Amino acid sequence: MLRSAPAAAPETAGIFHRHYLLVTAGACALVFLAAFESLAVTTIMPLVSRELDGADLYALAFAGPLATGVIGMVAAGNWSDRRGPVGPLYASVALFVLGLLIAGTAGSMASLVAGRLVQGLGGGAMTVALYVVVARVYPPVLHPKIFAAFSAAWVIPSLVGPFAAGIVAQAASWHWVFLGVVGLVVPALLMVVPALRGLHHTPAKAGTPEGTTGAQRWSYGRLAWATLAALAVLALNLSAQVPVAGGFLAAAAVVIALVAVRPLVPRGTLLARRGLPSVILARGLVSAAFFGAEVYLPYLLVERYSFSPTFAGLTLTGGALAWAGASAVQGRMGGKLSNLRAMIIGSVMVLGAVVLALVTTVLGWPAAVAIAGWISAGGGMGLMYPRLSVMTLAMSTPATEGFNSSAMSIADSLGGALALAATGIVFTALTTTTTAGGVPGGSFAGVFALTAAIAVVAVVVAPRVASRRTP
Repeated sequence: MLRSAPAAAPETAGIFHRHYLLVTAGACALVFLAAFESLAVTTIMPLVSRELDGADLYALAFAGPLATGVIGMVAAGNWSDRRGPVGPLYASVALFVLGLLIAGTAGSMASLVAGRLVQGLGGGAMTVALYVVVARVYPPVLHPKIFAAFSAAWVIPSLVGPFAAGIVAQAASWHWVFLGVVGLVVPALLMVVPALRGLHHTPAKAGTPEGTTGAQRWSYGRLAWATLAALAVLALNLSAQVPVAGGFLAAAAVVIALVAVRPLVPRGTLLARRGLPSVILARGLVSAAFFGAEVYLPYLLVERYSFSPTFAGLTLTGGALAWAGASAVQGRMGGKLSNLRAMIIGSVMVLGAVVLALVTTVLGWPAAVAIAGWISAGGGMGLMYPRLSVMTLAMSTPATEGFNSSAMSIADSLGGALALAATGIVFTALTTTTTAGGVPGGSFAGVFALTAAIAVVAVVVAPRVASRRTP
């Protein structure tokens, strides 16, 4: 039998009780640093590209970590199911730090991209390993609260990350945006270590009698499919740069990505089968709708409404605050707000926000309409994301926690990646068009129309996250 590290914790203990305090602080710190690094790089990359003369590799510096992260997710999930989350967590943090060191000391754009690829591999694996740690350390009643804390840890960097990165780059060097994080990752991991001491045992294999063990086998086939999916994502991101066969390459990449992802998620996911498959699919859909639209909202405000970049970025800050606030609210409500109801309300809020952005673009409404809508979208994501994580663990066994956690992260990553690639293609294709009202901005309208369509599918899938037996 597995032993939880914080044994003897009272039933009324919260995630900040002394039995859980260190692991809560350390895990949230790791999530925070991964999010901070992701947002900080967005701020400094134009400077890095200019200094290293790497404009041709600019896009790959963002797409690469997302793609390699899929491989890390699958590997960490399989490893966690075999031996528990301890080894995967240590290895993922080591890879994350190695990637930071390579990128931080890079003297060429190619070296920086190599570091980003390693960093993405470690970051993807770290996410899955932390989810399995949550499943083994915290009782189910605390899962909504710890995942709400993770959501807040991911959102808060959007408030300070870009500004802090800009200050560091101007005052010292962009190199320290990477290297400075290294000194913070190690202390964060050390806080988690005490909780890992009781988790070295191999989890029981599904179907084995209680009291016996049977380690899962290495799934080399799933690793191969993950690699293929990662390559497809990269190809889709780069397809717009192919002058003649770009459309064919994009279509082929989407098909390959969908074929490759099937073995990486629960059976029936792409068919929206009730229960866990729809939970995983919903995660990918809401990620695609939200992040596919979010990238272009500040762009719209700058181009159409003449906002300054800083002021336009405050829109995302408002959405981030709403996300964090809604995450905290749903964590406090616990069973008073059912998972099913949180999913339905959250997905409708995201759809409404994207539709408001679309209507604002087409009819030339005031920017305040789209901004208010996006704050609502952030609230919807805050309601859904923690509950999707809770449902995934609740529908898992000790032998499948790693697989299902990696499937959720893969859906999240691939959903956002595919949507961003598709919206990029649509935006480029419609650059010279106008809206139905003769207002310039057909490219923005196309982007929001596509993401609204994805959000509609998410609303349709939302009620299916509950099995038929769920009250």
